[in-house]
Amino acid sequence: MPNPLLDISSLPRFGDILPEHVAPALSELIAAHREKLNELLDKSDEPTFESLVAPLEEMDHELSRVWSPVSHLQGVLGSRDWRDAYNKALPLLTEYGTELSQNSRLQKAYAAVAKGLEGNASSAKKSVVAHALRDFHLAGVDLPEADKARFKAIMQQLAKTQAAFEHNIQDASDAWSLHIDDEGDLEGLPEYALQRAAAEARKRDRQGWLLTLDYPTYDAIMRLAEKRPLRETMYKAWVTRASDKGADPAWDNSDNIAEILSLRHEAANLVGFSNYADYSLATKMASAPAEVIDFLRELASRSRLSAEKELVELTEFAGQTLAPWDAAFWLEKLKQKKYSISNEELRQFFPAQTAIDGLFSLAERLYGVTLKREEGIPAWHEDVHYYSIHDEHSILIGGFYTDLFARSGKRNGAWVDECINRKNLNGHTILPVGYLVCNFPPPDNSTDKRSLLTHEDVVTLFHEFGHMLHHLLTRIDYPSIAGINGVPWDAVELPSQFMENFAWNYEVLEQCSAHAETGEPLPPHLFKKLDESRHAGAAMAMMRQLEFGLFDFRLHAEYDPTAVKAALDVLAEVRDEVALIPSPDYNRLPHGFSHIFAGGYAAGYYSYKWAEVLAADAFGAFEEAGVFDADTARRFRSEILEVGGSCDIMQAYIAFRGRKPGIDALLRQCGIATK
Repeated sequence: MPNPLLDISSLPRFGDILPEHVAPALSELIAAHREKLNELLDKSDEPTFESLVAPLEEMDHELSRVWSPVSHLQGVLGSRDWRDAYNKALPLLTEYGTELSQNSRLQKAYAAVAKGLEGNASSAKKSVVAHALRDFHLAGVDLPEADKARFKAIMQQLAKTQAAFEHNIQDASDAWSLHIDDEGDLEGLPEYALQRAAAEARKRDRQGWLLTLDYPTYDAIMRLAEKRPLRETMYKAWVTRASDKGADPAWDNSDNIAEILSLRHEAANLVGFSNYADYSLATKMASAPAEVIDFLRELASRSRLSAEKELVELTEFAGQTLAPWDAAFWLEKLKQKKYSISNEELRQFFPAQTAIDGLFSLAERLYGVTLKREEGIPAWHEDVHYYSIHDEHSILIGGFYTDLFARSGKRNGAWVDECINRKNLNGHTILPVGYLVCNFPPPDNSTDKRSLLTHEDVVTLFHEFGHMLHHLLTRIDYPSIAGINGVPWDAVELPSQFMENFAWNYEVLEQCSAHAETGEPLPPHLFKKLDESRHAGAAMAMMRQLEFGLFDFRLHAEYDPTAVKAALDVLAEVRDEVALIPSPDYNRLPHGFSHIFAGGYAAGYYSYKWAEVLAADAFGAFEEAGVFDADTARRFRSEILEVGGSCDIMQAYIAFRGRKPGIDALLRQCGIATK
């Protein structure tokens, strides 16, 4: 029977794909690609874009389509078999990728193609080749053979260690639970959280309630649990996951952190960079480490006074010195007292499907697209749905899966990833398809099995859908620079953070809301309270994110193999500089910081704030012209969402906005004084 992973004639066959298909599919495909590459190089005495680059784009696209379901399923299923298949396949993929990017013949062929494109070739073609030539250098194509081999070995070990880091977090999270037999200990928790904890207990043949370390449960405890010891217990479990302070030393990420930092530094040195931060910036908008550090410190400096005032107000309101497990709780209380509003009150107005329908209506209004849920599409879980997207002429332009609810074994967080990237190299267009994944509270025990979202959840949904629109609305035909691909990492968050702003517009929220009991939309007086509360704790939240960004960047920029400073020591220095509430000694933030140790944000976490400046400034254009102004939306779509990595992103931004972005727009949006 043919391997279903190799069937890329349509959407992935999730009903047929099994872990045992992974290694044979990749081995077969990579072997075929190696043979094809040799054929291309042997017959390309005078290579052109069409004779060399286009076939390689086809091959990369094919490999991506086979690998995408594998990478996705190991993150959303929590299956040991899928994880093992993924881990066994990673070396195959990493070896082949490094082999390609270190191929001197291929690099010289691309250089020859670049010379041939110096005339009137499209900017997209030039960008494809320019990005490839840059990546050849970053992968060590110019190195002596021994150094090439070492670089390849580093990439192999990095892939393995980063995967182990992520898996340790998942295992540590899944293994932890707290049994509660007195409902009084759960005072303050809403009914949905109590129901879920009771269901978890029954699932494990226990009475009472069982708390787990999924994010919805953690968030509910930190914001709403009246019992301070319970909040501290939950906090300690969360910040010691996969660490030397955690429950099981088998999941301790300490050695993984040290190894990842060492390998990254060595790889950067091999290809001519003084540290991994320098190496990371080769593919970003920011030009030098000093620029990033200055950017983060300027934001911190301009936010500190507002943040300190917020902390004083919160401390006085609480009547006690605040610990990290108190801030979210008392901020929620303060919002209720000051603005007469709470997340739990708002939840009643945001059934998940209603929020999705309203979000889709917004996309239609802004960009003329139509989104439709399709039935009968095979998926990996009963909660997963598939949507198609059509343009203003009713022409299909792509589709995406949604997997919105938390469950055991599923990776925490929210993200968008590509299932299929757009491609049109031979007159036949392959349309983009994506995955939109969140971890919202699962459907409750009501008759209609509804999931009710907080407004924060709605903002998260808008954020991820911004990424999805970036993926789906691309007009670029070459996969390596289509959609999110080829976009500098510190600009990738622009479309997502831009979309968040619409979740603060009443006309939008009116379409996204319907009270769980009455069906009435969010009333204007409640929105007014919500809007007034928008800036509550915003400066403190800003400082918290700047702590993450400075820690990440300094950790990579200042790494010295001759005098290694422990990650916790760097974190302590950063906290001395920017943190407002001291953290306990047992806090092990680095051990669960998968964004930088297992994801794509190494020496790049600053990107959230960098792109947030772009997003706030971009939304300013909509505020000036009218939030739903068709011409402004058209320009944002054509200059930002459609261009992928085909042009310089700052020039694209200037083409949209008419000028470079300014930091004041973000400060104003956060309610922080700009003078």
